[in-house]
Amino acid sequence: MPMTLSNRLPDTLTDARHIDLHMHSTASDGALSPAELVALCHQRGLTHMALTDHDTVAGVEEARSAAEPLGMVVLAATELSCQWRGINIHVVGLLPDGVQGALIEGLVRQSEARRTRAEEIARRLERIGLADALTRAREQAGTERPLGRPDFARALVDAGLVPDMASAFKKHLGAGKRGDVKMHWPYLSEVVEWICSASGVAVMAHPLQYGLTRRKRGQLLNDFMAAGGEACELVNGFQNPDVTRDLARQLDDRGLFGSLGSDFHYPGGPIAPGTMSPLPRTSLPPVWTHPTLLDAMVSR
Repeated sequence: MPMTLSNRLPDTLTDARHIDLHMHSTASDGALSPAELVALCHQRGLTHMALTDHDTVAGVEEARSAAEPLGMVVLAATELSCQWRGINIHVVGLLPDGVQGALIEGLVRQSEARRTRAEEIARRLERIGLADALTRAREQAGTERPLGRPDFARALVDAGLVPDMASAFKKHLGAGKRGDVKMHWPYLSEVVEWICSASGVAVMAHPLQYGLTRRKRGQLLNDFMAAGGEACELVNGFQNPDVTRDLARQLDDRGLFGSLGSDFHYPGGPIAPGTMSPLPRTSLPPVWTHPTLLDAMVSR
């Protein structure tokens, strides 16, 4: 496909108003089908998107089929859960050549980890009053896909145990809470190796959401790079502009590529496709200028 105004990529992160590289569909814990998500992205003026469902690429083909007649580019991707020093970390794999190499078996392992993790979360939430927690979460999911914490959050709301999703995470499912189960996830270095084996680009997801000090965040980035990670989300949804500028300096000092995304899951909330904090002026190279991604971001 020749480069046109509709699929031309900007040279800087600051100008990337039509790109969103972090979104979810019903293939994991999003509320819209892949085709519905593409339609919403098109309505909102996006031209390039990555479908980053948790530990799966099951929705990518549907998204691409919906995007093609609209002239949109859908990049295959997935958001992998892992652990680093006892902390639950997410890494986005941007996969221009799809799933291959060690990532094939890795996704199988992630699916099994999600199953056993969901069973453990259910046991823990039953102790605080959510009867038949696994069944209730499955009802909220509406399909047989692997369950995630948002499904249990919706179950808690439906049962009247909390008033809303935010409260469910704050009281029961957020970092360090009873429902925060991470013992089944592989280590950070392993999931980065899976992505690299698939000729993909590993992107650290939402580094400001892990509650780390600046020093510890730097250690996380160092270990991520040592494993083969090459990019990091500079902006993920809404965040403090001063902290964003500081993060940009940390990434620039390490020579990482910058990425961005809304982390959209469902309509009706504050986040929508393409909705995120303004990006500061920075010399960080955008992740779509990575040699591995150039062709895929133009031709697919």
